[in-house]
Amino acid sequence: MILKMTNRDEDFYKYMGRFFGSRIVERQTNDRIYDDPNKLWYIYINDEKPVAFVSMEKNAIKNIYAIKDKYLEELLEEIMCENKISSSIVTNLYLEIYHKCGFEFLDTNNYKNFVIIYTSEIKKRKSDKIQKIDDEHSESAEQNSRLALV
Repeated sequence: MILKMTNRDEDFYKYMGRFFGSRIVERQTNDRIYDDPNKLWYIYINDEKPVAFVSMEKNAIKNIYAIKDKYLEELLEEIMCENKISSSIVTNLYLEIYHKCGFEFLDTNNYKNFVIIYTSEIKKRKSDKIQKIDDEHSESAEQNSRLALV
């Protein structure tokens, strides 16, 4: 399950409190996680526990963390369906996932532990892909009904 929250939501700290100031998360991501008031948090919940999160401010991704890559991939796919991501400086820990999700990269040599990602036509491509699947499904259903008539 994916939750969308801000730091003003009642259960926000129940899910996210342990990540703020966590030296383990900071060592893994080379990033500090702050509960800034303007961030929207996408939190992946598995067995009642947060296992991944992405924070956003406006259309920029600010913080990323995941226990397993598959959780982060699902979070990023949902975020990309809802937002066109402006250039975001994020930890380079998840480069493979960013690439797999279709993010584009700016020059990666500027930062030691971070990379700049963004999206451009991703939402359009996803929408086109969904439409193509829907069209194929409709075409298949039409063929099946024609066969039923024979």
